[in-house]
Amino acid sequence: MKILQINSSARSTGAASTRIADSLAARLAGRYPGATLDVLDLAREPVAALDDVAVAARMAAPDARTPEQAARAAQDDALIRQFLAADVIVIGAPMYNFNISAHLKNWIDAIVRPGVTFRYTEVGPVGLVSGKTVHIALTRGGVYRGTSADIPVQYLTQVFAFIGITDVRFVYAEGMSRGPDMVDKAFRDADAQIAQLVA
Repeated sequence: MKILQINSSARSTGAASTRIADSLAARLAGRYPGATLDVLDLAREPVAALDDVAVAARMAAPDARTPEQAARAAQDDALIRQFLAADVIVIGAPMYNFNISAHLKNWIDAIVRPGVTFRYTEVGPVGLVSGKTVHIALTRGGVYRGTSADIPVQYLTQVFAFIGITDVRFVYAEGMSRGPDMVDKAFRDADAQIAQLVA
C-alpha cells in the first residue's frame, strides 16, 4: 500500500488541515502493514501555476519542445508519476474564500493532463486513472457541509471523477473561526469521522 499525502495549506506549519491529514494518513498506514507514506507539502514545494510555457509544453511533441518547455514538462511529469504510483491519496484541504487553495489548484492542474490521466473521445472525456481512493481532510472557518457554498467538495468530486477516480471521501472540520471550543469540537468530529472511515 502506497499512500501519498498532499498538504495544501498556505501555512507550512500549524495548519489544521495538515494536522487532520497527518492523522488520517497515519491511521491508514497503521491499517496496512508495510504501507509507505510519501508527503508533499505544497507550501514548502509549491507547484508552478499554468502559464504559456506549461500550456505550450503540453501541446508540443516531446522532441519539439524548447528547453524551457521540456524543463516545465519534466516537473509536471514527476508529479504525475508520484500521483500514479500511489494507491491512496490523502489531501489536507483548507477552504480559502469558498474554494481550495491556489497551491492545491496548481497541483491538480499539473496532474490532470490530456492523454495521460484523461483522454478526449468522440463521446466526451474519459478518465484514465482507476483503482485509487482519495481521502480529503476539509477545514473551514464556517459551516458549509451540504450547502451550495461547499464549492471545494463539488469541485474536488468532479475533477477526480473526470480523471477516473470516483472513490472520494471527505472528513470535515468546520466552524473553526468560532472560538476555541468550536476548534476543539471540529478536531474531535474529524477524529470520529476518521475512525469510522478507517474501521
